[in-house]
Amino acid sequence: MRKWILLFGGIAILVGNVWGIYSMYQPRVGPIGNGKIADQIWVIISISTLTGLFVIAQSVVFFLYDNHKKRFPRLETERFLLRPIEISDAKDVYHYFSQDEVTKYYDLNTFKDIREAKVLIENWQKRYHKKEGFRWGIATREDNKIIGSCGYHNWEKEHFKAEVGFEVTPEFWRKGVMTEVLEPVLRYGFEEMELNRIEALYDPENLASKKTLEKAGFVYEGVLRQSAFEKGYFCDAAICSLLKKENVPQHKLFNI
Repeated sequence: MRKWILLFGGIAILVGNVWGIYSMYQPRVGPIGNGKIADQIWVIISISTLTGLFVIAQSVVFFLYDNHKKRFPRLETERFLLRPIEISDAKDVYHYFSQDEVTKYYDLNTFKDIREAKVLIENWQKRYHKKEGFRWGIATREDNKIIGSCGYHNWEKEHFKAEVGFEVTPEFWRKGVMTEVLEPVLRYGFEEMELNRIEALYDPENLASKKTLEKAGFVYEGVLRQSAFEKGYFCDAAICSLLKKENVPQHKLFNI
C-alpha cells in the first residue's frame, strides 16, 4: 500500500506542476505578470517538481524491493546450487522417489509414474506461492541436475517457527550433502524468514537423518508416540529443534 500511495502522490504533484506551468503562460493581467512574482512561482514549481520526482523514485525503490522479496531465494554452497524445482526437473525427482530406500522413512509411497513427481513439484510450488514455505532443489554445479531437495513446511509465522525436511538421491549418500546444504538453509530461516525455532521430525529408526541433524546443531527433544498414520500404520516421530540463539555458523550466506 505504501508504494502505491507514494506513486500516486508523486504523480499528483507532477500533474499539479504541469497545470501550474500551463496556467502561467495563459494571457492574463494583474500581479502574475510581475517578473519577481513569476520568478517566485517558478522556484516553488521547481521545488515541488523535485519533490514529486523524489516521491516517485521512492515508490520505484519499494516496487523493486518487493519484487526482490517475492522472487524465490537462490542459495549456493561450495558444491551445490539451491534453486527452485521446476516441472522440467520431474525426471530427476522421479528417479530418487521411485526407489524404496528413499521412501522407506518418507511420508510418500514409492513413485510408479513420473506424473507423481510432477504433482509433488506443483505442490511444492503452491506452498511457496501461498507463502507457506520453501522447497529448494539441490542441484550440482557441474550439470545443474537435481539430486535432492530441502526446505521448510508447517511454517507458523505467528510463533516464528517452521519444520525443515530433506532428501537426497542414494548416489549421493554419505558424501556430506546435507551437512553442506543445511547451513545456508538454516541461515535463511533465521535471518530472512525470521524464525526463532526450526524443528525436524524423523523416524526414530532413521539414524542417517538423526546424525545429520545432530551435526547441524539440532537438540533431540524426544519421541512423539504414534503421532502419524502413514502407509497403513501408526508411526512414532522423533523430534529435535534448533533455536536462533544456538545457530552460530560463520560462513557467508550467498544469494545468486
